[in-house]
Amino acid sequence: RGRRNVVVIPMGEIGLAGRILSLRTGSALTYAAVEQATAPGQLSLDAMQDLYHAGKITRRTRVYGVIGNPIGHSLSPLLHNTAFGARKLDAVFVPFLVGDLRDFLRCIKSFGISGFAVTIPHKEQILRHLDDCDPLAARIGAVNTVVVRGPGRLYGYNTDYVGVLRSLESRMRLAGSRVLLFGAGGAARAAAFALVQAGSIVCLTSRRPERARSLARAAGAQAVNRSELRREYFDAIVNCTPVGMYPHGGAPLASVELNCRIVMDMVYRPRETELLRNARKKGIETISGLEMFLAQGYAQHEIWTGERAPEAPMRRAVVGVLSREEKSQGKGRGKRPL
Repeated sequence: RGRRNVVVIPMGEIGLAGRILSLRTGSALTYAAVEQATAPGQLSLDAMQDLYHAGKITRRTRVYGVIGNPIGHSLSPLLHNTAFGARKLDAVFVPFLVGDLRDFLRCIKSFGISGFAVTIPHKEQILRHLDDCDPLAARIGAVNTVVVRGPGRLYGYNTDYVGVLRSLESRMRLAGSRVLLFGAGGAARAAAFALVQAGSIVCLTSRRPERARSLARAAGAQAVNRSELRREYFDAIVNCTPVGMYPHGGAPLASVELNCRIVMDMVYRPRETELLRNARKKGIETISGLEMFLAQGYAQHEIWTGERAPEAPMRRAVVGVLSREEKSQGKGRGKRPL
């Protein structure tokens, strides 16, 4: 502080956010790769300028972010920085790779963070560190959106349930429908409570059956053994796990277990996961996780800023990146991307 001859460049993927935010706290400059990164955590010059608008960051710039592990796949920075630009807000949204949640929370004041999104694996753990919580989020038992109020007081919300409802209710009648959720983590908790409240008959199965049974009891749902799926029929099946996420691929359920009218995947990158491709081959209607990602992101923007989200530019930005990725991967492999 007070020195103009200091350059601070945090290293590694865990230091990526710090590379951007060091400018906010007085670093004379930061480093960006012009052609290609030579070390983990380096950003390209285009990303530094066009995505994070690093040259315009000052001490008055409000800081938001997303915490998770892993976090490199997240398009939340693109989504929210596009919204800030469209609304001409002096704010920046950065990714934080967080292994130790308490370590991140101790840094909120020094980074000047006004709010943050929460993703895997911290959606349930964060509840223990909040000063207050929206009643619905508390009932769900998972938080994906945090507002920092006053001197470091944390207030939690859940917008995942908005994404689930908006994605499914546009394709089917929720009341009386039978919906299978695969998974029992924070995203599954939001989906289970939301759908039960909407009148759906919710069934849960998970790689850890005891967690599925526990969530079923809490939400008023039913636990189903995975061995029964080949004989069961559902109006919709929703993947609430990260299985299938870029760049790893894979499918959480086999084709013979997809006995339903609609399959929805919460994974949004890629837009068409292996699970959705398998469903489409069976003639099953599919819903990309992109719809949920966008809907929950719109709600986050409104919570943080008090303004209506600029939905059109937010959607265009994310769809544009995903479309370019698909074309690039398709050319590289001579077929559709995995």
